[in-house]
This record gives sequence, structure tokens and C-alpha cells, in this order.
Amino acid sequence: MNKEDEYDYLFKVVLIGDSGVGKSNLLSRFTRNEFNLESKSTIGVEFATRGIEVDGKTIRAQIWDTGNYYRGAVGALLVYDIAKHSTFDNATRWLSELRSYSDKNIVIMLVGNKSDLRHLRAVPTDDAKQFAAENGLFFIETSALDSSNVEQAFRQILTEIYRIVSNKAIDSSNENAQPGSGAQIIVPKADDTTKSTGGCC
Repeated sequence: MNKEDEYDYLFKVVLIGDSGVGKSNLLSRFTRNEFNLESKSTIGVEFATRGIEVDGKTIRAQIWDTGNYYRGAVGALLVYDIAKHSTFDNATRWLSELRSYSDKNIVIMLVGNKSDLRHLRAVPTDDAKQFAAENGLFFIETSALDSSNVEQAFRQILTEIYRIVSNKAIDSSNENAQPGSGAQIIVPKADDTTKSTGGCC
């Protein structure tokens, strides 16, 4: 079951953070297992998709590498570069913007990328863990270069979104979330158990 149009859930996830922290390479590593050392700053909007299995369900992730396309996103990876402290300092601003424009139940993971640059580390892991704990975020360190924890980061956030959606579905009729019912972006909301939206956005 590898077809693009066969899935049980479609979740939109956004990658946010300063330019140059490796968002595009995280995206390409997870979706295509590729890494480009010559990667330039992303201009415009780039997105890719990939499916994973959770509890026997097929979840298709639609991952957007952009700083301002929050509408409909149910998950976000807030990325900083462990070797550039300014990118970690700016995480506060990115988080504030994200929470202003996205669903209040969005699942957010703080991602310290470029863990292969441990000899250049400028952001202590404990500082990042504390920031994540204070702001209710998941946390992981990754390297798009050597692929450390990239798969784990995306799988963890997608699994958490799935748990939220499926737990809410238990409390509802679940009629809108039947397998094979077409393109679904399911947005967990406090006042609206499941929301199905056809199309990509």
C-alpha cells in the first residue's frame, strides 16, 4: 500500500525557524533520504509528503518548509542550529508567531539540528530541554547530515498527532474519519472534534 492516494489520515506539519538551520535538509532527509550540502535558502514554499504506519493506520504527512503557512497545520517542528546560539534565541519569537496563527492544539517539537557539529556546539542540550519543558514542547536533537534522529523526530510528532485525533474520535461518532474517505486534513480542535478538508490546503 504505497499509493499516494491511499491513507487513513493526512496531517499537515510545518517546519519553522531561522534561515540556514537545516529545515530543507530535514525535509528531504525524511521524505527522500537525501541531503544537499549546497542547499540554498528556500524561496517561496516547498513541501513534500511521506506515509508512515501507526497502529495499523496509514498516516500521510504533508510537510511544509515555510515560515508563514500555518493554516491547517496540526504539527510543527521548531528548528534551531546547535552551533548558532542566535537561532535558539529566536525560537521564542518563532514560537510566539506560531501560537498566534495556528490551532491552539497544535503539537510542537523543538529540534536542535546539526548535532554532528558537536565540536562547535553553542547551545547546551540542557538549556534546550528546559526551554521545551517550560513551553510544553517535545524536544529532540537531530542531524540531517548523518540522519541521526530525523526519522524519530517526524515519527514522534506524527504519532502524537494521531493519538490526539484518535482519542478525540473515540468521544465522537467518528463518521468523518473513516478510512479511505478521501483527502483529509484532520485538525484537532477543542470545539470541533474532527475537521475534514478536501484538497491540499
